Amino acid sequence: MIDAETYKQFKITGKILTDHRYNTSHSGNISMRSGGKILIKRRGAMLGYLEPEDIIETDLYNTDSGIMLSSTETDVHRQIYLNTDAMAVIHAHNPFCVILSLLEDEITCLDAEGIYMYRKIPVIEVENPAGPIDAAREVPKILQNYPIVVVRAHGVFAKGNTLYDALQNVTGAEQSAMIRYYTMMTGKPLKRDYSQEKFFTEW
Repeated sequence: MIDAETYKQFKITGKILTDHRYNTSHSGNISMRSGGKILIKRRGAMLGYLEPEDIIETDLYNTDSGIMLSSTETDVHRQIYLNTDAMAVIHAHNPFCVILSLLEDEITCLDAEGIYMYRKIPVIEVENPAGPIDAAREVPKILQNYPIVVVRAHGVFAKGNTLYDALQNVTGAEQSAMIRYYTMMTGKPLKRDYSQEKFFTEW
């Protein structure tokens, strides 16, 4: 049985993702690493209305019976844990991040908060964006060096030490993407373009 504090993190995180319309009623998935186990949203569960029984435990290293109930993207989460320092992972369908992924190869932050947190948000392209196989292979490579990555046309994967840390990366990246999108829509030149500055390219 999942403990009360862990369930609280899952419940709050799931509700925020849904309330902010980063996910539809049943899309997206969230997980935490717990020793040699992964705690992850149950397949088909409504992210904004998670109950304790909607958190499935499955083995980190081997396929076990938990995989039958857990998210269809469990293997993406597993590979992130095995290949990065992540202790929590969120997959969401951030609208502005997805929009910009269809236009750009990386999202350059223009706002001060985004510049401080991310500088830029990588975008990757895989053959099957909605499937877990390609994402499980490619996403961990990026998350070794960045806190969040966008899979073109699909959504974001973010890591953190806790679900709240990962949630901050999801919401922060989306805010920066929204600001960039609306700034681009004005058609006016930037007074300062951080992407052209030397220190920026070194990240």
